[in-house]
Amino acid sequence: MSSLSLITKQRRARLERRIAGSTNRWRFPKQPFTGDLLSLSQMFKALSIDFEEALRNPDRLHISQIQKFFCENFKNKDIQSAEADVILECLGFKWELHQPQLFQSETLAKLYLKALTQGTTYPLRELEELLAGASVPSTQSPKKTKEKSPAKRMIISLKINDPLVTKVAFATALKNLYVSEVEINLEDVLGVLASAHILQFSGLVQRCVDVMITRLMPSTIKNFYEAGCKYKEEQLTTACEKWLEMNLVPLVGMQIHLRKIPQDLLHKVLKSPRLFTFSEFRLLKTMLLWVFLQLNYKIQAIPTHETVMTFFKSFPENCCFLDRDIGQSLRPLFLCLRLHGITKGKDLEVLRYINFFPESWLNRVTANHYHALENGGDMDQLKDLNTQAVRFGLLFNQENTTYSKMIAVYGFFFKITGLKHDTTSYSFYMQRIKHTDLESPFVVYEHKPVSLRAARMVKYEIRAQALVDGKWQEFRTNQIMQKFGLTKPSCKSHILKIQTVGIPIYVSFAFIFPPS
Repeated sequence: MSSLSLITKQRRARLERRIAGSTNRWRFPKQPFTGDLLSLSQMFKALSIDFEEALRNPDRLHISQIQKFFCENFKNKDIQSAEADVILECLGFKWELHQPQLFQSETLAKLYLKALTQGTTYPLRELEELLAGASVPSTQSPKKTKEKSPAKRMIISLKINDPLVTKVAFATALKNLYVSEVEINLEDVLGVLASAHILQFSGLVQRCVDVMITRLMPSTIKNFYEAGCKYKEEQLTTACEKWLEMNLVPLVGMQIHLRKIPQDLLHKVLKSPRLFTFSEFRLLKTMLLWVFLQLNYKIQAIPTHETVMTFFKSFPENCCFLDRDIGQSLRPLFLCLRLHGITKGKDLEVLRYINFFPESWLNRVTANHYHALENGGDMDQLKDLNTQAVRFGLLFNQENTTYSKMIAVYGFFFKITGLKHDTTSYSFYMQRIKHTDLESPFVVYEHKPVSLRAARMVKYEIRAQALVDGKWQEFRTNQIMQKFGLTKPSCKSHILKIQTVGIPIYVSFAFIFPPS
């Protein structure tokens, strides 16, 4: 091939320009639309939108400017009597829609623009008329506006494969294009959220998320969390995690809905320093119950603790449960538990009786307890308060004005207390108690060891959390190092004072005994 013919072909391949109309505006003749576009260009420039590019490739269009334009110009316009100009074929139905409302959905807007390029010779002229119609002030007299001939209905199609989308939920989503405060029923909210994501209707997505966050409960937590993960709604998944951190032990752990909690969610919650529990043993019982319910699908009522223990004890004794094939995948969950925080003799007996944990785990727990008892309670192996502290909790309800509980660790007795001062004021603290001042001698017998040491160094933190209008309020002390004596004022901890309208209040006391 000669160099001359190659140059000629290259020149032909390049786009040539010509003048169009009286505006002297340069245009590429190979573009799909021709003609004088000055007035339309000025309008598009005000919107900062390149509509020619959008019409050639609607999938790349950022529709937010158009949505804002239509929302501002059609906010108060009555369309109830207007004839629908767009037909949406979806889910076996034909849904009648109007252009201005349709542009609130990015998906429908792109489908409309794509159909516009295929269904008319002059798509830009169609858009110009549409935008010009939207720009007419609502106060302008009808006599001064030129009557528009009925437009041909445009048909667009949308295929949906998401099983969460029902006809009722999709209808609710479309209704939200017209009415901003449509009530979203709890039974439909998952389908409406799915529909809103498919439609790319961001305002409705946020409304669904808000509804779901305020309606978290044992029966909804699983589905709401999985929806948050599926549609990448971080606000929703975070809300589910925080809700379960507070309610796993006191609420969900008492209901059959515990079975439905996904393992990945459970793992996140168990690792959280905000997790609320009445004691480490109560958390262990909740986890054993969760495993029991996973393996016994037919049981539809919460079994007794004895039934759960008997079930695990029924496995052959030659191998503990977590070492079996069935238990290997559950090890990460139980590694999150603080077994060293289980100090009562009878609770430690349960750990061995059920043959659930590897012998090496139990030996390590036992060795740590012996070391602590021989050294005045020192917990040498515990360093980090957030991940290793022994935890106890109070659940302060509406009816409580004063609520306290006695706890004992390595022969040291403490009373954890909550006080209600008025409708919104509370205070929480812990206080060391002499074993001779305990209300019942049975308490001493139950816990057995008694320390006679006059002082005990304690590193502790008090944390209180309450839910108010769908958001968690958190109050906490600093991490405090204090020597607790047996007389005032040294026997009393720092007091956490809070103001909240939230009920109940989840109060956690976390502490370790550092080396003396």
